[in-house]
Formats: sequence, C-alpha cells, structure tokens
Amino acid sequence: MSVSAGAKVQRRTSGLSDKVRKRIEITILSLPALIMFLGFVILPVFMAGYYGFFKWKGYGKPTVNGQFIGFENYKVILTDPNFQQALGHTLFVVVASLVIQGPLAILFALLLNQKFKGRALIRTLIFVPYVVSEVIVGTGWSLILQTTGALNALLKKIGLGGADWISDPKIAIWTLMFIISWKYIGFAVILMIAGMQSIPEDLYEAAKVDGAGFWRQQWSITLPLLGPTIRIWAFMSIIGSLQLFDLVYIIWGQYVSSTAGTSTMATYMVREGRLANNYGYGSAVAVVIFIISLVIALTYQRFVLNRDLEGALTDEKDAKRRAKRAAKEAAKLAKANGNAAAVANEVVSQ
Repeated sequence: MSVSAGAKVQRRTSGLSDKVRKRIEITILSLPALIMFLGFVILPVFMAGYYGFFKWKGYGKPTVNGQFIGFENYKVILTDPNFQQALGHTLFVVVASLVIQGPLAILFALLLNQKFKGRALIRTLIFVPYVVSEVIVGTGWSLILQTTGALNALLKKIGLGGADWISDPKIAIWTLMFIISWKYIGFAVILMIAGMQSIPEDLYEAAKVDGAGFWRQQWSITLPLLGPTIRIWAFMSIIGSLQLFDLVYIIWGQYVSSTAGTSTMATYMVREGRLANNYGYGSAVAVVIFIISLVIALTYQRFVLNRDLEGALTDEKDAKRRAKRAAKEAAKLAKANGNAAAVANEVVSQ
C-alpha cells in the first residue's frame, strides 16, 4: 500500500511540474508578442484617451502647453457635420465592400477551385494587387484617373468621352469602391479557396450519386460549410474599412476627399488633428474609431466566433466518435474473418 501511494504522489508531482513547465514555456514564447501588443496597441490607446481631454497642439506636456477641456472634444465630434459626413462615407464603404467583394470572391473561388490549365497563373494575378503597397496602388490609380490621364484618353479615343473620376462627388465614391475591390478581393478569394479545399470530397461524391448538379452542390454543401470562412473575412473587411486611410489620402489628398465625398473617419482624424495642429481633438477622434472597432470585435467574438469554435469542436468530437466506431467495426470484422479462416482450415485438414 505504501509503495502504491508513493507512486501516486510521484505521478501527481511530475504531472504538476509538467503543467508548470508548459505554462512557463508558453509565457516565455508569448512574452515578446505581448510586450509589443502592450507597447504599440494598448499604451497608444490610453495615451490617445488621455490627450483627448485636452486642447493641445502636440508639443510639450498637455498639462503645461495645453488646456484641459474634459469631454468637449467628444461633443464637437458628435455634432460636427464633417465628421458625420466622414462616418457616412465609412459606413457606405463597409457595406459596399461586403456586398461587392463577398459574392465576387465566392464566385471567383468556385471557378478557381476547379482544375484547368492556367489556374495557378490566374490565382496569382488576382492576389498580386493585395500584396502591392497602398502607396504604389494609390499613386498609380491617381495618375490613371486624372482628367488628362490614361483612362480618359482611352475613352475619348473610342468616342465615349471622359469624366472627372476623382473630384466629382457623384462618381468619386464609386471610383474608391472599384479601387478597394480591385486591391483587396484577392485576399478574399484566397480565403474562400482555402475554405473550399477543407471541405471533404466525400460529400460532393455522395451528392453526385443522389443526382445533385454542380450549382446544387455549391448551394447545399459549399456555402453552408464555408460559413465560418465567410464570417471571418467579413469581420476583417469591416475592421479594415473602418480604418481606411492610405488609399483615400494618396488619391484624393487631404482636402479634396471631403469635397469629393470620399472622406473617411481616418482622413477626418488626420485633417482635423495633425494638419489643423489640434492633436487633442485628433486623439479624441482616434478613441471614437477605436471604440467603434472594439464594439464590432466584441460582438463578433460573442455571437459569431464562439459559435464557430463550438461547432468546430463538436465536429471534431463527432469525427473522433465515428473513427472509434469504425475501428471497433473493423476489429470485429477482422476477428470474424479470423474465426472463419480457422474454421476453414479445420475443415480442410479434416
């Protein structure tokens, strides 16, 4: 009894030490990323929240070279027509990105998931704009879309005339949406293809046996099982659209975006904060953008991500149960075959 009790205590001690060792390893490995996250995300958020309570020009200490005004900056933000306009443009970009890029990405992924010559080349060409720098993309499109640019020159040659693609408020927002879709749809397509390739082929084979056609298979199998991938992409698209700045700033400039109807919350923050030399106000705008993004992220985690993770764990458990059941059936079959072989040998020997 004493030997078995000592063995149990030893096993418990070794198990506890293994847990502690694993926790130490995880802490050490995650510490650099945690430090960077605290230094480049959490700390700037708190600093922006602090600066947002001051009327401050950006030099010296806010308490010395600025004026404490409480929530006055936030009151101005909520009542400023320019911010409301920028918020409206941003929300339009969010919705339009989902409506335009989502269906197109799924359609392209369905086509590019089929086997045909040149598939790898087409995938690469669709994905290339995503990895190109926003500065290069913005500069290139700004040159193409000028009134004297290549696009208008081509349209005039074929007799369609030109247009003011950048400054006309009726056209500019759609110009922005075209550029955004052209640049970022490659990322969505790659995500959708990865999600489609994770779907078991057995499901499609069973559907073919039941007489389901190609589009019926996509509607009944691909789209439902692609749901988690679509939701992840939608979340990333929403957050990216809320923070849209560089393309608008490069193509439309610091002031043209407001008159052309393409200003976003980020361009408003830079224009009213840094360019107007009012860093306290700009910090308050940054806090508002952060709060909106945080609410969306928490909502996604609460109602979408947790459900997808629970579904994935449930599917994994079901798969393990099916595998165990299949293994037991295979063992029974092997045993039965072994018994049959033994009986046959006895009959032959007789």
